[in-house]
Amino acid sequence: MENTTMSDNNIDCPQNLPCEFCQRADDCPEKYGEKRTYKDCNLTVHYYCVLMSSGIWQRGEDEEGFYGFLPEDIQKEINRAVKLKCTICKKRGASIGCVASRCKRSYHFPCGVQRGCIFQFRETFPSYCWKHRPTQKRPSNSKGPSQCTICLELVEHAPSYNILTSPCCKNAWFHRNCLQCQALSAGVFFFRCPVCNNKEKFQNEMLRMGIHIPEKDASWELEENAYQDLLQCYQHCDIKRCLCRNGRNYNEPDSKWEIKRCQYCGSSGTHLACSSLTSWEQNWECVECRTILAKSNGNCQKWRKRTRSMPEKTDIGDSLLEDPSPKCPRQSPGSRLGFLVRSPKICPNGFSQCSQLDLPSADNRLISPSPLISPSVRNLTLRKMQLGVQKREVSNILKELRSQIHTKRTRLIIDRQKIWDSALKGFQKRNFDPASTIEVKYINCRAKIETDSGHSSNEDFFQLLMLHLQNSSLFEGNSSKNLSFDSQALKENLYYEAGKMIAVSLVHGGPAPGFFSKTLFNWLVYGTEFVKPTIEDVADTELLQSIEKIKSAGTLSSLESAVNDCSKYLATVGYLNPVTTLSDKNMLVNEMLHYHIIKRTILSFESFRQGLKTLGVLEKMQMNPEAFCSIFCHKPEKLSAKLLGDLFTIHCLPGANKARSLDFWMGYLQETEGGESAVTLEDILVFATGIRDVPPIGFDPEPAVKFLQIKYPVGKRDLNCLELPITKSYEKFKRSMDFAIRSTLRLESEVH
Repeated sequence: MENTTMSDNNIDCPQNLPCEFCQRADDCPEKYGEKRTYKDCNLTVHYYCVLMSSGIWQRGEDEEGFYGFLPEDIQKEINRAVKLKCTICKKRGASIGCVASRCKRSYHFPCGVQRGCIFQFRETFPSYCWKHRPTQKRPSNSKGPSQCTICLELVEHAPSYNILTSPCCKNAWFHRNCLQCQALSAGVFFFRCPVCNNKEKFQNEMLRMGIHIPEKDASWELEENAYQDLLQCYQHCDIKRCLCRNGRNYNEPDSKWEIKRCQYCGSSGTHLACSSLTSWEQNWECVECRTILAKSNGNCQKWRKRTRSMPEKTDIGDSLLEDPSPKCPRQSPGSRLGFLVRSPKICPNGFSQCSQLDLPSADNRLISPSPLISPSVRNLTLRKMQLGVQKREVSNILKELRSQIHTKRTRLIIDRQKIWDSALKGFQKRNFDPASTIEVKYINCRAKIETDSGHSSNEDFFQLLMLHLQNSSLFEGNSSKNLSFDSQALKENLYYEAGKMIAVSLVHGGPAPGFFSKTLFNWLVYGTEFVKPTIEDVADTELLQSIEKIKSAGTLSSLESAVNDCSKYLATVGYLNPVTTLSDKNMLVNEMLHYHIIKRTILSFESFRQGLKTLGVLEKMQMNPEAFCSIFCHKPEKLSAKLLGDLFTIHCLPGANKARSLDFWMGYLQETEGGESAVTLEDILVFATGIRDVPPIGFDPEPAVKFLQIKYPVGKRDLNCLELPITKSYEKFKRSMDFAIRSTLRLESEVH
């Protein structure tokens, strides 16, 4: 047993010693793996020659021997290989055999590579000779040559050993060497399809075809200070007359001498005081970018004149030394405009579309200078801005998925009192097609279909369904939930149906779950090996107390006591090792968490995951994890006057007082947000569209407000349109809005 572990003192890597298996002295880690020489054992081997050998197994730990291959085992395999002759070079030492039944070909690793054998770097590391190697099917629509997606050189549309095609993109072709180089550089975490960014499907196919994907971080991530240049921010004031006494390079955060960079190019800057900026949050653009924007927008000069004619002076812009911005002023990152900013134009239906610039600034209730804010508030604002960008990205992706929906209708008969049972009955029908247009009909207590009350039945149904799922036994936890293990639900395939319902809800315009834990989401997107559960994921109170007791143990005796208290659970987990040091508690806690969150629920997870693949939702999640995290792990954005103002496009009759109508509308939204109205912002959205939250996919058609010569407001939910009266006083406008919205919603609540 003295030779069981090879010490580092025995390791050497001389260039001229040949490998005991292949008899080659090449030291090329990319081709043959690491080459090592152990002087005490008189062994020189390539790692891949050892790894792919048919008669050897890793009996040691990773740090023992040659990554787990013990020296006596390597020597035994060498002795076995001496008796075997390579089918290719006819020399002895051929330790690798084809795994195909009845195939007796043996070969060296380098010979197999040259002859076109395939070595699969996964599971039992099987090898296939050139006669029995796996192949790829030629796509039916592929003709003639095209470019390798990586090196851009020509390749034939004919899958072979040296030419591979992507399993997820029909017209993506690669040279084997190009793919192998990319895999070695990117590693398992970043190796994806170069065209569509798919990871799981692409990696599985490439492993099947013999591409080695090392379990390491990407080479560019390991390079020291690789991203150092990205941390360098432009810090220079470029205004013609800098007012700072300390010079143009002086930058003092959270003061008027903080340097603000151009929001477009980022390569020009100004002190806040030098451009009369009252807040870091205000946007600023340099002269060069402003000139480009002015040339690209025909309405810029018109906007500039209108801006200069505004009666109230504003401090926005470079008032000291530069011309006012030729484009419409935009609010700061993280905040949203009170309503859509567009140039006035005549709509096809004769309405004139209003913009913020039509309003006198003295009457504008939204624009006000912002004071300097603290870094913590600024970070929160930036996080909100990032979340908004991600949700807009999700909306575009879901709209793309919605193109699968065809006009054939599927009717779901739903009982509000038994929302889950009736939904499950509809989804489990043989003829249920998730890609068909879903039509929801509610039945009353007498099992009769309710007459249409103008309510958005589909969105209402999906809202109730997501609420039921959140509180069902399929999930566990408080606000952030993980999958549970319910044997009866698993037997009835309910986890699969739940995943399918969430996918269908997203693509058909319903809400997102919004209650997933980060652990569950990462598990779905990245896989088990990249998930590390935390204590916050544990919903079982008794188990949580046991874990916290183990984690907080300060002495070995207290740790042993905590372990004894939960010995039965540890036996279930399979952790039977006695604790010998205080540091063992960390490994113990991780084992308990992994078992409770991952291993215990693995069957539930696999079933749920299959359901989430419906309509291609899971694949898009894996391709755009950050975007989908914004709707799976976060609740919908709380409604505000700014959000609703931005959501609705405003239309006015020709000749009407646009500024007054817009002022009434925005004033009503702000008073409602402040609790000064008889209704809520949710009531206004329900009155116009039938639902209380903005769905992840957005609205179709987009919400609009039309000012007409009518007496009371009308909500046309099929068009997502609000028709509002033109009034002379704000009080009359507010009374009519309150009366119409309250009366409509009260009537609907009585019906249901």
